[in-house]
Amino acid sequence: MTDHLLLDVRDLRIAYHGRDGRTEGVAGIDFQLKAGEILAIVGESGSGKSTTAAALVGLLAGNAQIESGSIRLAGEELTTASERQWQSIRGRSVGFVPQDPGLSLDPVKRIGHQLVEALTLHGVPKPLARQRSLALLREVGLADAERVARGYPHQLSGGMRQRVLIAIALANDPPLVIADEPTSALDVGVQRQILDRLQTLARERGTAVLLITHDLGVALDRADRLLVMHQGRIVETGDARRVFEAPQHAYTRQLLQAAPSLLVQQRRQVSAQRVEATPLLTVQGLRKDFSSWRHPTPLAVDGVSFHLPRHGTTSLVGESGSGKSTTARLILGLERPDSGSVVFDGQDISHVSRREWLALRRQIQVVYQNPYASLNPRLNLEQIISEPLQAFALGDSAWRRQRAATLLEQVELPARLLGSRPMELSGGQRQRVAIARALALEPQLLVLDEALSALDASIQGQILTLLADLQERLGLSYLFISHDLAVVRQISDHVVVMQAGRVVEQGACEQIFTAPAHDYTRSLLADIPGQHTPCRRRLAGDEAPSLSVNSATAIAGKPAPARRVVQL
Repeated sequence: MTDHLLLDVRDLRIAYHGRDGRTEGVAGIDFQLKAGEILAIVGESGSGKSTTAAALVGLLAGNAQIESGSIRLAGEELTTASERQWQSIRGRSVGFVPQDPGLSLDPVKRIGHQLVEALTLHGVPKPLARQRSLALLREVGLADAERVARGYPHQLSGGMRQRVLIAIALANDPPLVIADEPTSALDVGVQRQILDRLQTLARERGTAVLLITHDLGVALDRADRLLVMHQGRIVETGDARRVFEAPQHAYTRQLLQAAPSLLVQQRRQVSAQRVEATPLLTVQGLRKDFSSWRHPTPLAVDGVSFHLPRHGTTSLVGESGSGKSTTARLILGLERPDSGSVVFDGQDISHVSRREWLALRRQIQVVYQNPYASLNPRLNLEQIISEPLQAFALGDSAWRRQRAATLLEQVELPARLLGSRPMELSGGQRQRVAIARALALEPQLLVLDEALSALDASIQGQILTLLADLQERLGLSYLFISHDLAVVRQISDHVVVMQAGRVVEQGACEQIFTAPAHDYTRSLLADIPGQHTPCRRRLAGDEAPSLSVNSATAIAGKPAPARRVVQL
């Protein structure tokens, strides 16, 4: 890090103007960023961190307005820049890595074309741009650059697409890179690689990195300084280690206490009376092959077997491409297995007819990873949540409206949002709406496919509490698919570890986390963010947070010291 001041933000105020009048998004914030420095902005959904990032790249929503303040980048004032000026600034002076690569990459253009376009827009000759694009793909860790360049976004994994976005952001060597939740949807191994790449940029090239994240573990591992935002204001800022060891503001302490990867032991207490021995779901010898004679590929799912206890929770964990989501699609009847069986509540459902699946849909519901794609943008929240009720002809319109309002309140959203559309909500709020919709029919089995990856830590805790309460009260069973092992530890009774389409290890939650038997499981546990934070004091009341279980102890399979149990 150098002493060269690159970004200077002074008294920045941003407001949104909508049907309900003026809403303040950013309320007079000040911060600076030096060349080669990594500054992390942390806070819950709606705290103003993404609004701040959007202002720094000239991509504020149409109803947002900078009311006062200054943004100076290398001495140049940006608040008064025209769109024409922004087109020159974006990419050349500021690189931007958005949260969702599925929405940010053009689905009908090859990866190489999109990289070349990012370069030629700023005057790089096309032949040189082609060469540079391949070098960029290799620089972000995509070894088979030629194949990736020829491919389309849908042919790449989530981690590969995110690396492509980083390559685009770096294409013109900008002095500042803004990464808005760049790893929230990625598994821990790919997350580490992406963050390693950003950290290398700062250390070796002097690039300033502004990291927007809700994951305190990531921020504490990677940032030089932290900036904590709450309700549009900066409530605390300082050296990352200092903030972790001695947080000054109550809100900062609340965030640290809620961060899954920073807590000592997050396993909820399991009631033996609740979890019944007879499984609700049994998967036996499941196989699925998507290859063809022209394009042979390894089996997507290769002999997968596990069970899900009735009224309990089984979690599938593993990196991108491990077969977790394909296994879920086979269970949901969205794909047909080549062999093997899926037995739900005593019935083999692996090859049932479409008509039989209609009845099963009420018993098995799903919450997908991406709330931006899973919610219809043309419907309001009442219509979205009531849709499954209407599909099964349950109740009249007044009853469905009341049910939708109740479900919104259960996922910590006010009923007054019933008339709002998804575009008016934050990412975390959208995912809570998706969860409310899935709960509408009160299913026996809820499949949660990365359902919490877009939520900040405190909201994750609220949703996990809600899921635990519903499980106790309604006798629900959960199939939980996640790359976030800290969250998995909170919710699971049984954990299944998958790699390359196969189950490499499975067992009781505590067995997997305290005495893993397989090298792959140990590598996943080693990559949980927050484990390398320098200070690990015990969290008690208003004291600083703790990371008491030493990662080396847990990974080596040695008995862990006494742990704090959080009752959800």
